Amino acid sequence: MGHDLFRRAPEEYDHDRPSEGHHRPERRAGVMLTRVVAEGVARGDVTLAFRRWATSRVFAGGTFLSVAGVIVVDAVERIDPATITAEDARAAGARGVEDVVAALRGGPGDPVFRITLSYGGPDPRDAIAADAALTSDDVARIAGALDRLDARSTRGAWTRETLRLIEGNPGTRAVDLAGTLGVEKDTLKRDIRKLKALGLTLSLDTGYALSPRGAAWLRTR
Repeated sequence: MGHDLFRRAPEEYDHDRPSEGHHRPERRAGVMLTRVVAEGVARGDVTLAFRRWATSRVFAGGTFLSVAGVIVVDAVERIDPATITAEDARAAGARGVEDVVAALRGGPGDPVFRITLSYGGPDPRDAIAADAALTSDDVARIAGALDRLDARSTRGAWTRETLRLIEGNPGTRAVDLAGTLGVEKDTLKRDIRKLKALGLTLSLDTGYALSPRGAAWLRTR
């Protein structure tokens, strides 16, 4: 494994807002983790991350969501990168210290943080997304949540069109979906994160798919 593990996570990582009407773990900011690293944390193989930030974006005791589930921040320490050891690098899922240092982003004068991580359990949205047994109240609540997202959008209604596009094009790259809709890729990814927060979509290694809940809701339309 090399320093590519520490780059900004691809589209399968979700760093989004709480879902409507469902409890989510308390968190503020998170550490962008690739799928390989996040799954390493879930297995217990990866316990550290190193980041160069102007100020720390996480705090000890906080949690954030990754593609592998809930990640717990156990400790945050400002360090001199020269003190990173080979053992630290292995704990971060890297081949060696040079890979960790090469992967650090941010300004050269920004401090480096050593972040201790552990696994906090499955993403609580998973159970919601898997629930396809919708009551009439569920159908109405989902419709209402989508209506509110549409109403807040500066470009008008987008939620149903995006769900239908994902339904017909599972596993399609975000950039290609965005081109079909005529929006920027980052805009599309933010929109899909909002749909995932409602339990309606799933993130794949490449692209997206409807969740069982999302597919069940569309069948009511």
